[in-house]
Amino acid sequence: MTQRHRDDGDGDDFPEWADRIKSNVASEVRRRRKEMRWSAQRLAERCEELGHPIPRNVIANLESGRRANLPLVDVMVLAAALYTSPICLIFPVGYVEETQELPFHELIPTWEAMRKFTAEEPGYDADAGLIPEFNRHASLVRTVEEALRETERAEFAAKTATTPTQREEAERRKDDYAKRADEAKWSLLGVREDIREEGATPPELPPALTGIDPPDTDTDDEDDI
Repeated sequence: MTQRHRDDGDGDDFPEWADRIKSNVASEVRRRRKEMRWSAQRLAERCEELGHPIPRNVIANLESGRRANLPLVDVMVLAAALYTSPICLIFPVGYVEETQELPFHELIPTWEAMRKFTAEEPGYDADAGLIPEFNRHASLVRTVEEALRETERAEFAAKTATTPTQREEAERRKDDYAKRADEAKWSLLGVREDIREEGATPPELPPALTGIDPPDTDTDDEDDI
């Protein structure tokens, strides 16, 4: 298949773009299946176990390029069946060097296309939604949890220190990590408030951090009847 570019004057790029995406998925399904030493029948059985049957012949037609369409739900189930992510089937980073985002777009590195698809590298005219906030939230949760663990370790080290110097160093580390945890908690609270201001619900916090949110004082006034 010869890849056309947006500047070639050809207005019928969509079929080749769609074929490219299907080829990405088909190649990665075949590669993953063989890596797992599964037959197409075994993959079909696994899809059925997941609740969305994809017959062996449909999988064979996909891998050989004979399948005319590729529903998103099939990609999702095939990825789960092959113990990977749908994005890894659509944009097989490391296995396909370049791909297209959309019809008439130039070929770009598959890694870049994947990052744009997942809003990790949004385009200048693309709204990333709340993905940056949720990524920031996850990063802050990890920071707080790690700082709290290190605070506990330092506290234990201070209690079990055998010399004043060891105790002083452990106390210093405990204070540093406690400060880091507090700063991350405040940042986390700010991110959660930003998400709520957008009319969305922030992620659930792990049990150790459930006290970060202030008590909910918003109550709906009921009309007197």
